[in-house]
Amino acid sequence: MRTFFFYDLETSGFSARYDRIMQFAGQRTDDELEPIGQPVNLLVKLTDDILPSPGAVLTTHITPQMTVADGISEADFCRYFLEQVATPDTTILGYNSTRFDDEFIRHTLWRNFHDPYQWAWAEGRDRWDLLDVTRLVRALRPEGINWPTKRVAETDQLITTVNLVDMAKCNGFENDNAHDALADVKALINLAKLLRQSQPTMWRYLLDHHDKRSILNIITPSQPKPFVYASGRYSSSYQKTTVATVIAEGRTPNSYLVWDLRYDPADFTSLSEAEILGNLTADRATRRQDDFVPIPIKELSINKCPAVAPLGVLDAASETRISLSRAEVMRHYHQLNSQAGLIKRLTRAWCKRPVFPPAGDVEGKLYDSFTPKSDQTKIRLVAAADSAGLADLHPNFTDERLDELLFRYKARQYPASLSESEEERWRKFRRAKLERELPAYLSELSKLASSPAADQFILEELQLWAESIAPVDY
Repeated sequence: MRTFFFYDLETSGFSARYDRIMQFAGQRTDDELEPIGQPVNLLVKLTDDILPSPGAVLTTHITPQMTVADGISEADFCRYFLEQVATPDTTILGYNSTRFDDEFIRHTLWRNFHDPYQWAWAEGRDRWDLLDVTRLVRALRPEGINWPTKRVAETDQLITTVNLVDMAKCNGFENDNAHDALADVKALINLAKLLRQSQPTMWRYLLDHHDKRSILNIITPSQPKPFVYASGRYSSSYQKTTVATVIAEGRTPNSYLVWDLRYDPADFTSLSEAEILGNLTADRATRRQDDFVPIPIKELSINKCPAVAPLGVLDAASETRISLSRAEVMRHYHQLNSQAGLIKRLTRAWCKRPVFPPAGDVEGKLYDSFTPKSDQTKIRLVAAADSAGLADLHPNFTDERLDELLFRYKARQYPASLSESEEERWRKFRRAKLERELPAYLSELSKLASSPAADQFILEELQLWAESIAPVDY
């Protein structure tokens, strides 16, 4: 039987590479979205080399001391997640989870010697993200749902929002404890029930068409056709939804470059490849200028369950809501197909964009490469070993990243497994890391302390945490 597992995280910061999960909450449901078993609510211990973002802690009210007192280790959390959450035939889903929560899960598994990918696809498992689903429902079939609004300060424009807290408040299942992971999970399940009850046909369609094969059948890269697409990259003025078409393969596997058919390609045909590249790589100040017109292309990743639908779902009311008619779409689509030169220049320029700078630290190098098959058995041995086993385990890894990861894994999760030389090495590592990070951390605490709105108890706890883990002579 297929089940859903709704989940949410609270973290020590925004970087999945270097920040940490502090709270994990979730609830398994059946296909009718009715709970199966009890909800899960776990704290995960911060280790004594981690300084959380003060702003994140002020938002969640989860202090490092709380995680140490009541939490489980990262190693135990990974085992729990893989054994109890990522069970066969489970759809694991959240709200903005493909861009945020899933990344934290992946990097946490990587640091703790578990496969960072199989939880999302093997043994009948998959993942889903209801944020863009909700956006697409709002744009195409909003009936039966109350859509909250907010005013944009810069333009004084009133727009609808799909913020989970606002959706809960507006539809009678108010989240009384926002930024608590379990409260957010309960709100998300209620939102899913609302979507399913109000728009059952669309709910079932999007559920049945969020896997890679179904997405490919909708966007048809081999013979590109227009399709409806909701994404956070599109404007709130148009319900974050447009009609797009594939123009080329993307720069990474499972990705495609798509053109926003809201825009007439004729307006961009005179641009050279260098001008296109300059537009794509423009800095924030340039993009904020009134005369700046961004080139309307983006990358769509079919393995990140994008919310897409065939053009046929775009009825007259939907055209009005997203301010885009099918006639305009087809006009721009045919114009684009006659501009082979523009498409080539767009594709070449896109591929010349600077890639993200390589991570300087091994914990951020997950995406540098897959680990070789020759290391897979050794990785499983590490994950299965206890403290005594790790002390005697000396795998000869082929992947040069894994030796340093193993040292840190032992030091953080099983310190008793360290030899005397490794203990000294860890002391030096911690000292150097904290001496780099403490000045900015303490400066931020000082700035926040001057704000009357800041929770002074939280700030004091963060100060005490820094004092407790700082080098003795710092």
